[in-house]
Amino acid sequence: MVGVLKPVWAYRAFILGAVRRDFQLKYANSLLGAIWNVLQPLALIVVFTLIFSQVMRMRLPGSDHAYSFSIYLCAGLFAWNLFSEITTRSQGMFLEYSGLVKKLSFPRLCLPVITVLNSLINWGIMMGLFFVFLLVTGNFPGWVVLASIPVYLILLAFAAGLGVVLGTLNVFLRDVGQFFAIVLNFWFWFTPIVYPKQVLAETLQEWLVLNPMASVVEALQGIFLLGKMPHWGSLLYPLLTALFFCVAGVYLYLRNVSAIVDEL
Repeated sequence: MVGVLKPVWAYRAFILGAVRRDFQLKYANSLLGAIWNVLQPLALIVVFTLIFSQVMRMRLPGSDHAYSFSIYLCAGLFAWNLFSEITTRSQGMFLEYSGLVKKLSFPRLCLPVITVLNSLINWGIMMGLFFVFLLVTGNFPGWVVLASIPVYLILLAFAAGLGVVLGTLNVFLRDVGQFFAIVLNFWFWFTPIVYPKQVLAETLQEWLVLNPMASVVEALQGIFLLGKMPHWGSLLYPLLTALFFCVAGVYLYLRNVSAIVDEL
């Protein structure tokens, strides 16, 4: 694995240049430019707060705080958006950058790194605004927020590994991207993001253990809403799943790297 990633590190200037170029192209013909990166997540937070917390007066079981449901929703949804964006963009990364793949010689594993970094820019802006919201409303969890770092690293590893698997398969079978879009919709609703898992029947709650994103989202919601450390044992399954897909993704890519270029 180190031998595979070492060439990627050698091309770090190429990766950063590609990320910067993609960011600039995204807002090339926009009047507000990068300001949209701030306005969009800000609008989400405002909508969640006004609609769910103030208008609908939704409350979590055992919590009477006015902003509890809004914090719960933001913590879960922002994590899911990061996972969804990485996997969705990764499944088409070889096709999107086909011109570079066919014309330039560089480690093709630079592409998932570029995809992850592009997604992290949007996520970082959303989380920055979320932190401001927590501070303004007096709900910042304090030092325990640092516990979210390893949780997010598990999420990134899982999303990147799964993304490489999907991206490689999608080169040879374009139905993969369409099928995963359907799976992602069902996956979202099988993850307790817009509802607490306590509303589910006990049999369905037992099935949630098979969903690695459920444990990741639950850990982040506990950190930001309750200010409590995650139950690290519950993250062992997501960690092992992430490692499996990382290894499987690299193996599948290495087995088919020449065929990918020929297919494109």
